[in-house]
This record gives sequence, C-alpha cells and structure tokens, in this order.
Amino acid sequence: MDIAERAVPPRVVAAESMAAKAAFKKSCIPQVGRLLGLAAASKPCGTIAESGTGSGVGTAWLHSGLGAGARLVTVERDEDLARRAAGVFVDDKRVSVLTGDWRLLEQHAPFDVFFCDGGGKRDDPQRVVELLSPGGLLILDDFTPSPDWPPRFGGEVDELRLFYLTHPALHATEILTTPSSSAVIATRRP
Repeated sequence: MDIAERAVPPRVVAAESMAAKAAFKKSCIPQVGRLLGLAAASKPCGTIAESGTGSGVGTAWLHSGLGAGARLVTVERDEDLARRAAGVFVDDKRVSVLTGDWRLLEQHAPFDVFFCDGGGKRDDPQRVVELLSPGGLLILDDFTPSPDWPPRFGGEVDELRLFYLTHPALHATEILTTPSSSAVIATRRP
C-alpha cells in the first residue's frame, strides 16, 4: 500500500472538500501532510504555526498530530479561504485561523513547529528563522529536487533553498516528498 493510500484523517477529507468547492488547487499533498502530522506530534504541548492556510488541508494534517496541550495558529490572506478553513476547526479551541498578512503570526511566536507555506518563506526568510523556538522545526515544501550543490532551479543557483540549508542558526536537510518534489526540514539550533 502506497503511503498516499493510507487512511486520511477526517478533517483532511473535509478540508479537501472545501478546496474542491473553492476551486483551490494548491493544497498540501499527502506525502507532506503526513510529515506535518508527525512534526506536530513531536511537540505535544507546542505552539504550531502555518503560513498560507489555503482551504485548511495542511492545517488539518498538522491537526492530526496535535497534542492535547498544543495550540495551532494559521494565517490566510484570502478571506473566503480563511473562513472556509475556520469552519473545519470550529469545534476545536486549540486551533485559530487568522485572516490577513503572515506577520499576524508574530504575536503567537516562538514556534515549536512552523509550516511556512505562504508569506515569509520568500519575502522575509530571516524573520521566519527568528520565529522558531530553539529546537523548533521548520518545514518548507514545494521545491524541485536538485542533484547539484549548491542546489539549482531553472539553471540558476536556488538562493532561497540555499539560504535555509546553510543558515547558521539552522540544522537543515532536504528530503524528497515525491520523485519530482522536495521539502526542506530544519531545526533551530539552541
């Protein structure tokens, strides 16, 4: 059985349904989702954050590993998508869906897990690193695998990926999520 064929948490199914109704096509893939659930489970009393809620699929995967003492805060700039995603979690007070700029997350930092899938990843990567607690996990997906060092994309050095992989405050690696996609996983050094 392929990992993508395993049982999918009910809130992920609900969020995927919301994505289909909203014609939102940029949802988290199951391979990354399972990684998000594992990351959240590793911090059972942690503060978990997500930039770029979309319709809530990644949020639902994070929620699948959320400990009883943890809290999850996510932000989406599209009001309609944020409203739809909030509906998936309306019965769980551990989850907050914010509407607006990704910097709204700053008031909830530091983060034990930060899935930076929207704002911040490209426009303020240094601030993304600063929002992590020591030992906090950072997950960045949607990269194209590169066999080269330094990593390349479109024939050029991928400066963004290189920033995260070589940042002195991070211990980072890149993993394949599918044969044609990868994610950078990092932890903030103490």
